[in-house]
Amino acid sequence: MLAYVFVVLAAAVRFMPHPWHFTPIAASLLFFGAYGSRRQVWLPVVLLAGTDVFLNKFIYHYPLSWDLLVTWLWYAAVVVLGSGLRRHLKVQWIMGSALAASVSFFVLSNFAVWAAYDMYPKNFAGLMTSYAMAVPFFRGTLAGDLLFTAVLFAVPAVIKQFSESQSRGATAA
Repeated sequence: MLAYVFVVLAAAVRFMPHPWHFTPIAASLLFFGAYGSRRQVWLPVVLLAGTDVFLNKFIYHYPLSWDLLVTWLWYAAVVVLGSGLRRHLKVQWIMGSALAASVSFFVLSNFAVWAAYDMYPKNFAGLMTSYAMAVPFFRGTLAGDLLFTAVLFAVPAVIKQFSESQSRGATAA
């Protein structure tokens, strides 16, 4: 149930101000992969892709371009990465996955922007400029991914600890 709640919250956050890409999107995708239904791994991808279409078309008034497909494939890849965490629910695996999600989004999304739009020259220098211009956004993305991943993956442990302490208190009374 938490996996669904976290994905819906991540989608909702996209409609709120979030400076420098500080969002729980990657964290919610990783968490869904680790804890969500295997038969419904498509759900977070479709939900976030739907928010992309809505935001681009009606809020930002950006054209719908093929570069969105890169983002949607990234959503799917992060859910799959999260599904690998089912067997490795250890801090180093979880935080390593968050780091991989951040770096892969930075590399893929900025390459897609460089290739899809005429913002930068279509040469190596233009590609490097695209990456350089995105570094301030990467800082926020990385910080958000690491923080939100730590928080989301801590929630089940906190709930378990709380319920165990409640059950011990009930048997002692």
